[in-house]
Amino acid sequence: MCTTYILYSETSDIYYVGSTANLGDRLSRHNTGRSTFTKRGIPWVVVYKKDYSTKAEAYRAELYIKAQKSRKFIEELISENKS
Repeated sequence: MCTTYILYSETSDIYYVGSTANLGDRLSRHNTGRSTFTKRGIPWVVVYKKDYSTKAEAYRAELYIKAQKSRKFIEELISENKS
């Protein structure tokens, strides 16, 4: 199982979209500065996650979210997920 996730940094007020097979480990890497892009936004919190049965599906979902290039789209997705 793989997960598409969205992280939020209150420090930088930005979202980060990714996919992984191990969300706990990946979040740890983001929050310890081992991921170059997210180093400046520590601490990160998971605000959205969706599981997929394959890595390919999770990656396609990640690319789809990124292709929207829209903070509004991301925030609507997060809001829908909370409902």
